[in-house]
Amino acid sequence: MELRISRLERGYLLEARTELARPLDEVFDFFANAHNLQALTPAFLRFEILTPDPIILRQGTIIDYRLRLRGIPVRWRSEISVWEPPHRFVDTQLRGPYRWWIHEHRFEAARGGGTLITDRVEYGVLGGALVNFLLVEPDLRRIWAYRYREVRRHLLGPGS
Repeated sequence: MELRISRLERGYLLEARTELARPLDEVFDFFANAHNLQALTPAFLRFEILTPDPIILRQGTIIDYRLRLRGIPVRWRSEISVWEPPHRFVDTQLRGPYRWWIHEHRFEAARGGGTLITDRVEYGVLGGALVNFLLVEPDLRRIWAYRYREVRRHLLGPGS
């Protein structure tokens, strides 16, 4: 996995890329299942989806979550603002811990029948650069490292 967090003119940009030896449709379908987000989220966040089943992802779908950030309970509401299967979707925070959070998930066919997954997250934090440096960025790096391991485990099998 390749992960980079950089400063934007306004806010921050997280970019993560990984390639999996699985077909594009299979990888997209895994991410299109809202309940798989729970499997990709570390236990320390105590993440829980509040939206009742069935959750069908498409443009305009609203999903409510509850989690803990550094022990503080947080409610998060996101909307699927772009839905372009099997290549891309975007979830946008409507309510939550960030000033804004726009997460683009991109999926491209890669060599040998695999899939390149690109996450691009633009976000803003209360408290600015110091809060991002001390709290947010380290947490995001930890979350994405976990996410990377779990995506590989779920799609490639144990020991991958």
